[in-house]
Amino acid sequence: MGDLKAKKSSASESCKDVPSLLTSFVDTFVDFTVSGHFLLPENPIPLAQNYTDATTTPPPPPPLQTFYPPQDRLIAIGDVHGDLDKTKQSLRLANLIDQSDKWVGGSATVVQVGDVLDRGGDEIRILYFLEKLRREAARCGGRLITMHGNHEIMNVEGDFRYVTREGLDEFLNWADWYRVGSRMKALCKGLENPRDPFEGLPLGFKNVKKEFTEGFRARIAALRPDGPIAGRFLSKNVTVLVVGDSVFVHGGLLAKHVSYGLEKMNEEVRDWVHGVKGRLAPEYCRGANSVVWLRKFSDEFADRCDCSALQHVLQTIPGAKRMIMGHTIQQFGINGACDETAIRIDVGMSKGCGDGLPEVLEINGNSSLRILTSNPLYQSKYKSPAAQAGSSREGVGFLEQGPRQVQVKA
Repeated sequence: MGDLKAKKSSASESCKDVPSLLTSFVDTFVDFTVSGHFLLPENPIPLAQNYTDATTTPPPPPPLQTFYPPQDRLIAIGDVHGDLDKTKQSLRLANLIDQSDKWVGGSATVVQVGDVLDRGGDEIRILYFLEKLRREAARCGGRLITMHGNHEIMNVEGDFRYVTREGLDEFLNWADWYRVGSRMKALCKGLENPRDPFEGLPLGFKNVKKEFTEGFRARIAALRPDGPIAGRFLSKNVTVLVVGDSVFVHGGLLAKHVSYGLEKMNEEVRDWVHGVKGRLAPEYCRGANSVVWLRKFSDEFADRCDCSALQHVLQTIPGAKRMIMGHTIQQFGINGACDETAIRIDVGMSKGCGDGLPEVLEINGNSSLRILTSNPLYQSKYKSPAAQAGSSREGVGFLEQGPRQVQVKA
């Protein structure tokens, strides 16, 4: 009799784990169906984070890191705008992934400066792919850091001006499988009340054609503050980053942004994405002079850049020598302005935004910069402005000028 009670007690204890195990299984199943990747939970997710009947408060997310020491090898990748093929091409240019899309970059650090979303149809697949690589890189001593662009901010706010039909279809497919997963979880006692990301959303939208309504609802559900995709992927993005002597930001930084606090901005935007700061992004992420929209240092005509303002900003960040930005497509590829202190890396590579040839920036240590390009006409033909002028000064390895892609405003 005692043995029977012991067995029942053991079985009861084992069954306590069924809800969390089922949750992990279903989430992994949905992940693979949507993206083709198995992403096992990094940490067990407390039920309180996923179900409305929970009474305990989930632990706060770990703080985002804003400052990193110099890296032996640092790769910067510009805007990819929903183009998974070009994203992979960029990574292969720098020998970061192999032909099987596995991380082979060793201890390299990669920074993607934002604008994964909009203008293409692979947005969710890119988010999953970058998350897969982030985990693989970490196991090899490397690091993949993703940033907010203006299009991430816009989408979390519900501004879908640059969404494509393919983009709506991808989110609609995600929503279908997400709902399947929710129904599977509801079959287990203890998981009766899965959180519905569509709660409170209208069934229709003014000026949106009926055929696109469900796609809009799916996109809002996924990306609004505390939505499943926003909370899982975009909340890991930083808004500003300093690696060694390089400052990374999507649009640009002004002195007032630095005074406000770089770490403070990262934390506040992360909290907003998690749904604790209202519907609209913080003010420094909105408007022409915001950190994700600014173009003062990225105009295609270098003489239009506000070099004095840039120099002032860099002087307020200890050790900073350059600012690396995306956001504004450069007609002749990656280049520098303001005596090579403004490095512009958005080459308009996405098929939905210029269809340019991928290029990435490589920084070795704190001083050696070069451009890696997929254009066979320019490969291994680096010539800096200083070299063209006959100076021995080292700088960004500019490619010899030539026809590339048509300028398109992002």
